[in-house]
Amino acid sequence: MGKNEEVAEPGEFSAKDYTDPPPAPLIDSKELTQWSFYRALIAEFIATLLFLYITVATVIGYKSSVDPLTHTGPDVACGGVGILGIAWAFGGMIFILVYCTAGISGGHINPAVTFGLFLARKVSLIRAVMYMVAQCLGAICGVGLVKGFQKSYYVRYGGGANELSHGYSKGVGLGAEIIGTFVLVYTVFSATDPKRSARDSHVPVLAPLPIGFAVFMVHLATIPITGTGINPARSFGAAVIYNKDKAWDDQWIFWVGPFIGAAIAAAYHQYILRAGAMKALGSFRSNPHV
Repeated sequence: MGKNEEVAEPGEFSAKDYTDPPPAPLIDSKELTQWSFYRALIAEFIATLLFLYITVATVIGYKSSVDPLTHTGPDVACGGVGILGIAWAFGGMIFILVYCTAGISGGHINPAVTFGLFLARKVSLIRAVMYMVAQCLGAICGVGLVKGFQKSYYVRYGGGANELSHGYSKGVGLGAEIIGTFVLVYTVFSATDPKRSARDSHVPVLAPLPIGFAVFMVHLATIPITGTGINPARSFGAAVIYNKDKAWDDQWIFWVGPFIGAAIAAAYHQYILRAGAMKALGSFRSNPHV
């Protein structure tokens, strides 16, 4: 069998009609000399800044509109955009920003997504670390803009900070963040899979759309539990600007959970769905020198 062919499985083609990009090197110092690398960092910074500005402003605006101390009457209970509107703000902004930046930086806008792609050898360690730094700085600046524009409202209504809701244990919060991030990162891998793009080319899929919908759906499920992090930069930026003990006490949940969820999603997609484990085992068995 030729090197460009695969063993056909039920429902699959026999010939390999797609090309996987080569694994990214662990350390790629050449990136530091390329303008495209710094352009990508700027894109991640600005995208995360805009993401946090729009979404946190939406959260603050909603809480302000339903505050019985400042708004009275029968319409208070159904005022504002509600949880549905907040979820749409997060999902919609991810759709917009991934669409705008995918061709420049890959449109990560989330350290958990970057971590998952790093584990799958889609980005180098240097790029992964620098992306996370840019994302966190962008998040801090984005939330800082919200506080600058709405300082009195910002402090009064919690600053959009992620905190574990009353009545839930830390274990439940951690589990919710793991599952939510798994859904997001699994969607990222599936939507950007070159094999899927080749085999389903007759069904055009705009990758940012399912990614944005994943963020939307996860927010609907997780807002009542943790406010929905699934993005360590989003949680960190809000905690830095809000700077209250509760936000910092729960901060570890919004780093550990998303990173575990991203790692599981990367392993599931690469080694189960893409059969990376079986291919590696087959290569091992067919090597006469082993």
